[in-house]
Amino acid sequence: MTLETEKDSTRTIISWAMYDWANSAFATTVMAGFFPVFFKEFVSSGVDPITSTARLGFANSLAGIAVVIAAPLLGAVADGGSMKKRLLALFLFMGALMTACLAIVSQGEWVLAVVLYAGGVIGFSGGNVFYDSLLPFVASERKTDFVSALGFSLGYLGGGILFAGNVWMVLHPASFGFAAASDAVKVSFLTVGVWWLLFSIPLFVYIREPFPERRKTVVRAAREGVARLRKTAGEIHHLKTIVLFLVAYWLYIDGVDTIIRMAVDYGMALGFKSGDLVLALLLTQFVGFPAAIGFGFLGKRIGTKQAIFLGLAVYLAVTIGGAFLKTERDFYMLAITVGLVQGGVQALSRSLFARMIPAEMSAEYFGFFNMVGKFSVVFGPVLVGGSALMARRLGFEGALASRLSITSIAVLFIAGAIALWFVDEEKGKKEARDFARRL
Repeated sequence: MTLETEKDSTRTIISWAMYDWANSAFATTVMAGFFPVFFKEFVSSGVDPITSTARLGFANSLAGIAVVIAAPLLGAVADGGSMKKRLLALFLFMGALMTACLAIVSQGEWVLAVVLYAGGVIGFSGGNVFYDSLLPFVASERKTDFVSALGFSLGYLGGGILFAGNVWMVLHPASFGFAAASDAVKVSFLTVGVWWLLFSIPLFVYIREPFPERRKTVVRAAREGVARLRKTAGEIHHLKTIVLFLVAYWLYIDGVDTIIRMAVDYGMALGFKSGDLVLALLLTQFVGFPAAIGFGFLGKRIGTKQAIFLGLAVYLAVTIGGAFLKTERDFYMLAITVGLVQGGVQALSRSLFARMIPAEMSAEYFGFFNMVGKFSVVFGPVLVGGSALMARRLGFEGALASRLSITSIAVLFIAGAIALWFVDEEKGKKEARDFARRL
């Protein structure tokens, strides 16, 4: 069976989408769920909450910077040397290993916790660059939207299932033989590493990428990758509409990612119980499972940009409403609201970009798309952490400082929506076609 005939096959599609099922365990259990609680209540026990929030925000930002620096070059090298699966395996192993090693962190070892967590984030984010780049080898153009949405949906479901088991274990540690909830959290980190590795196997078994006519050494692939990266950068500079979309995407997806990473930490700063916050996050996962696919149908009905605007309007309401949270019930309601739009905004953004770029150059352009997506983790957490520190300097203390800091994310959604408003999809397509003809 050739690679071409494997496109759109059920086995190939599910094998690809199962990687989302696998690595979403890190996004839910570690990044959005337990690590903020573990870092604040166990690792940073006795440390001022504002200081621990800032440390967590800066850790996310440093990991994002590392991915931004490496991803474009590695993506170009992967294209030139047919190394997508090999580089995916490298980042996958790094992320899973670093995550599992969080189980050995002791109380007060916040530097070690930050280093291991940042390594996990780099493995997760860097691996997604190569995972996304395999999509053209899995689905034809007519099925790309469906397969992309399926990946997001299975990610919500798979991540939610493991998270549910881990939440049960953490809320009832004695039932599992643990002396304290912190011991259960450590084991949860270990389960994420194993889950991530185990459910990634189908991708490596059933997904194939074409080999170049001649095998290339790593040095040659790197040299050609640098040249390709320089060429692609020059091309994108002349495609004003695509550049404008990337700017818009960077702004609003930064807000999306920041809410994912900082929500539990924010709820704890307001004095909510960590168990209630984690359960709310779990609820988001299961709401997001059907909503991601449903949002894709909404995009077809009212238009992709219009559906994205709707999602951003909901996010704006969430950031403003988040400053007025009073009870755990309020947090649950916001979690459900986020679950309804989170996957949809991500999936439709990828679809809109895919329709504008030249089909024959999609792999290279998606390298920049992923770079922008990974760069989005840099500014938002710093904005929240920095706003919290600034509010404290101005005399606002405790929960009030945290409430003021969360509203800062609204700036990202507003600016991103304004930039997206001026993105003309048809103009972008024409610019891309005209440029491709000049090559």
